[in-house]
Amino acid sequence: MSKLTLDGSIALSWFLPGESTDQNQVVRKLIEKGITALIPSIWALEVANALMNAERRNRISQADSAAALASLEKLPIEMDPETGTRAWSDILALARQQKLSVYDAVYLELAMRQGTALATLDDLLRTAAQALKVPLLPETL
Repeated sequence: MSKLTLDGSIALSWFLPGESTDQNQVVRKLIEKGITALIPSIWALEVANALMNAERRNRISQADSAAALASLEKLPIEMDPETGTRAWSDILALARQQKLSVYDAVYLELAMRQGTALATLDDLLRTAAQALKVPLLPETL
């Protein structure tokens, strides 16, 4: 495996109190060892928004957010340039077919198109990936 598709739920679990598990950390270790994490163009916005919401709920501080972002910036992360051009076609069709939000379908479409495993904690997204035979990380929750 040289690449995986990284959903924000996994990355956020590394930094939010009470959400990190040994299984989630396996994904982080793979990326730290050089496996490239593929992300759609919305990923950075989703992660930033979730961190800001965690700040507002006093789960983390601004310093914690800054440290999380600095840590993520060091990882081999590659943004998919095709997300926007596929939003109104392949991604929308996949969202309809699998009864997902477009925001979730973008990760599934990317994993399918690139032939990678999908790293996510989202139950609906995992169910759709299993139905379409897309490998999952962590393999079990």
